[in-house]
Amino acid sequence: MSDFTPVAGLIGGALIGTSAVILLACSGRLAGISNIAHSVVDGLRQGKWMASGWRLTFLLGMILSTWAYFKWSGEVVNPRQHFPAGLLVLGGLLVGYGTSMGNGCTSGHGVCGLGRMSVRSLVATLCFMATGGLTVFVMRHLVQA
Repeated sequence: MSDFTPVAGLIGGALIGTSAVILLACSGRLAGISNIAHSVVDGLRQGKWMASGWRLTFLLGMILSTWAYFKWSGEVVNPRQHFPAGLLVLGGLLVGYGTSMGNGCTSGHGVCGLGRMSVRSLVATLCFMATGGLTVFVMRHLVQA
């Protein structure tokens, strides 16, 4: 595993957990990214800029912090080459459908829900992990894409 980075993973996980706790403590809201993104899109579509303020700031913070990390660390993103674009689109649509069907995403259930000891979030997270593992197995051993 040439990409194993335990220190970066530990720091990133601690930052994600800390931001989730701060958001919950300061506003009483969960840091479920799919719900935050959906609310921003819905609010902006209805012309409610102020209602989307903290959510938009949260999303921009995620994007800008990622940009800053890659700019200052010198690391580069190496996207997978020669992967069928149709499968990428299908994967994105399935993720969107899954977050809608599961009433949340990995951040909402896995980070915030498990932290609140939610049984529903435990089941959702186990489903996410099992599906992710199955997808990796299929893509690496059966599809060979």
